Amino acid sequence: MPTWLMSLVWGTGAGAALVLGSAVSWRWSIPSKVVSTIMAFGAGVLISALAFELVDEAVKGGGLWPTVAGFLAGAVVYVGANMLLSRAGAKHRKRSGGQQPSEQDNPGSGTAIAVGALLDGVPESVVLGVGLLAGGAVSPAMLAAVFISNVPEGLSGTAGMKKAGRSVGYVFGLWGSIALLSGLAALLGYVALEDAPEELVAFITSVAAGGILAMLADTMIPEAFEEHHNLTGLTAAVGFLTAFTVHHLG
Repeated sequence: MPTWLMSLVWGTGAGAALVLGSAVSWRWSIPSKVVSTIMAFGAGVLISALAFELVDEAVKGGGLWPTVAGFLAGAVVYVGANMLLSRAGAKHRKRSGGQQPSEQDNPGSGTAIAVGALLDGVPESVVLGVGLLAGGAVSPAMLAAVFISNVPEGLSGTAGMKKAGRSVGYVFGLWGSIALLSGLAALLGYVALEDAPEELVAFITSVAAGGILAMLADTMIPEAFEEHHNLTGLTAAVGFLTAFTVHHLG
């Protein structure tokens, strides 16, 4: 299979975890503590992956300063975009309780939630494609991290959307579209940077890493703590160690 096609397949497959989580949440009522437990575990997995699979590799390949600049840029861009989307009604897009507004309560919030979900997913997908540049194969630890974190995102976000009165067409249209766009983002990450200098690859990789960390702090961890409370840190630590172990065994 051509490497560019592999990036498309793996990106779409990782994004499909959103649809999986959404389908489970739409069919069954998942206890909030179960959702928050998976969310905390997924957050720990992603933190480990961005530290060892993204930032560390970016420094080794392109140097410290492109990595530092990219990481800071990614965090700033994500936080700025998230602030704008929050004002438009997407602040609680990953919350499983009754925090999400309905379209009647906040007109336009459906579009904001869709854009916010896309904002959350694109950085993760891009790095899957970029990761193929080094060895021609996707990193098992990074793929697992994205997939594991996407399942609870679909679970939690769909539970909140359902309570806010969103239609089945909106919910599955949203997650299905993001799964497809995730594949395209991974493909773009591979094709656009295939012949790029190592410093640029390091910069783009760390932009994604900075955005992912900001996303975790702004959206996933608050939802995990909402219900899980005292065990959130322990569950996240277990997730971190799981991804760390996969990284070293791989």
